[in-house]
Amino acid sequence: MLSKHLFPWEDRMDTHKNAPLTPRGREELVRRVLEEKQTPRAVATALGVCPRTVYKWVKRFQAEGRAGLQDRSSRPRRSPRRTAPALEAEVAKLRRRRWTGAQIAKETGLSEATVHRILKRSGLNRLKSLEPAEPPRRYERDHPGELIHIDIKKLGRFNKPGHRVTKDRRGHSNSRGVGWEFVHVCVDDASRVAFTQILPDEKKESAVAFLEAAVAYYAGLGVKVERVMTDNGSCYKARDFAKACRKLGLKHIRTKPYTPKTNGKAERFIQTALREWAYAMAYQSSDQRAVALPHWQHRYNWHRPHGSLKIQTPISRLGIAEDNLLRLHS
Repeated sequence: MLSKHLFPWEDRMDTHKNAPLTPRGREELVRRVLEEKQTPRAVATALGVCPRTVYKWVKRFQAEGRAGLQDRSSRPRRSPRRTAPALEAEVAKLRRRRWTGAQIAKETGLSEATVHRILKRSGLNRLKSLEPAEPPRRYERDHPGELIHIDIKKLGRFNKPGHRVTKDRRGHSNSRGVGWEFVHVCVDDASRVAFTQILPDEKKESAVAFLEAAVAYYAGLGVKVERVMTDNGSCYKARDFAKACRKLGLKHIRTKPYTPKTNGKAERFIQTALREWAYAMAYQSSDQRAVALPHWQHRYNWHRPHGSLKIQTPISRLGIAEDNLLRLHS
C-alpha cells in the first residue's frame, strides 16, 4: 500500500500542497487505480486531469516505483546548438580572472547574452561567487637599471583656463580644437627615479625617441638599463621599437592583456604626476603646464619622500649625495 508521506518535498513553498499533480496527487492517482481498482477515466474525472495523464503516471510507477512519481526536469535530452564544453570552460576561466561579461564576449566571439547564460549556469554570474581575489604580488628589482617601466598618459591641450577655474561655462573660456599632448613616463623599478617627456603623439617614432632619451637620462646618473617593461600598445609592438631595444641592449617585456597592475609602478607614478603636477594648480595654458613638468620631476626624484622607500627620496637609492638643483636650472 502506498504511504501518504513518501515525499518530503511535497510542502515546498513554490507548489500548493493540495495541487492535483504534486507527488501527493500522483500517489493518490496511482493508489486509486492500482489498489481501489477504479477506472482511469473515473480517476481522471475525480482529480481534474485527462485519462492520458492517469495512464502516464501509472505506467511510470509500475516501471520505476516511487522514484517515477518525482518531478523531472523539462530540459531536452539533446541541445545541438549549445556552446561547446571547451568554449564554456574558457568562459569560466576568464570569469575567474574577474573579466566582465563584455570582455569575455569580445575575447571568445560569443554574444553577451550567451556569456551571461553560461556564467549563470556555472554559478559564476556574481562576483561574490568567485574565489577571493589574488593578493597583490609586490616585487622590487635588486639594483637600479635592472628594469624600467614605461607608459603614456594622454592630456588635453588648452590655451585658456577651463570652466573649472574660471567658473564660466558660456563657451569663450574653453579650448576646443586645440588638440592633445602625450606625457611619456619612465620609472626605474628599484630606485623609483622617474623620467618624463611631453611628445606630440604616441606613435612608434615618439616611443623610440623617448626610450633612447630615458636610457641616456639614466646613464647620466650612472645607471645602465637592462630591461624595459611596457603594455601592449601598438607603438610598443612595432618593429622599430623592438629594433631600438636590440640596439640599446635591452630586453623588452610586455604585460599580459587586461592586467595593468603588472606595470603598476608606472601607473602609480602617472597618478602622482596628475595630482601633484598636471592638476596641482590653475595653469593659464598647457604650455605653462609643460614648463612646470621638469621642475616637478626634479622635486620628485631629489626632494620628495617616497612611501615605498621608507620615506627616502628616489635618488638616495643611487647613492648620489649631491643635489643637482643648480645644474638643472643653470
